[in-house]
Amino acid sequence: MSDGPRYRRVLLKLSGEKFADDDNSISPQIVNSIAAQLVEVAGRGVEIGVSVGGGNIFRGTSPQAAGMDRSSADNMGMLATVINALSLQDAIEKQGVDTRVLSAIGMQEVAEPYIRRRAIRHLQKGRVVIFAAGLGAPYFTTDTAAAQRALEIGAEAILKGTGVDGVYDRDPHGAPEATRYSDLTYLDVLSHGLKVMDATAISLCMDNRLPIIVFELLREGNIWRVVDGQPIGTIVHAGPESASAEGELTG
Repeated sequence: MSDGPRYRRVLLKLSGEKFADDDNSISPQIVNSIAAQLVEVAGRGVEIGVSVGGGNIFRGTSPQAAGMDRSSADNMGMLATVINALSLQDAIEKQGVDTRVLSAIGMQEVAEPYIRRRAIRHLQKGRVVIFAAGLGAPYFTTDTAAAQRALEIGAEAILKGTGVDGVYDRDPHGAPEATRYSDLTYLDVLSHGLKVMDATAISLCMDNRLPIIVFELLREGNIWRVVDGQPIGTIVHAGPESASAEGELTG
């Protein structure tokens, strides 16, 4: 018999691209699917925060921003994350779970300002807390913002939802022979340039021994499986010197 889920408080990192399909920058079907998983997890007593990106709408480093001042472009990207946060909030609340959007940029008519103690209190009350607008400053990625928020709220793990079932040594869509790793250390990720989160975010997690679990987001029930400690995806942690995998890192 299980004593409950492996993780009691987590932060889910969602890139903006996860909100989109081929026809829409925000797909109602995808957003509703993510919301249903979050509702399931919250309903089982897990405290869950969500950090959202905005790349489906605008990213400060995207071709759309070519020639723009970086600060202005990043500010636009942060505003895009608020749009995604509001769409996810709507979908979750229509499925019966209370949420709060906390923005690092003041916009009190649509979101609460981010205050760490307030975020923790919302989590304790069973609300899904959606973090928007990154860190409220340019030059910081949403990966770094997610790591920062996870540490501030005392999350036990970062869950990174992706389009594949873990971290591979190369793009599995273009290379069927790609190796999936079940287990990696932070140093493995940094030294081999694996695409998990950016170097600043990985370093933050490494310094604070905060595990990152990379998994396939849109497979029904997967968020719960990760929270429950089931062996899916890839875990990045401060484990042994070299990673174990369905192949081992070398070189």
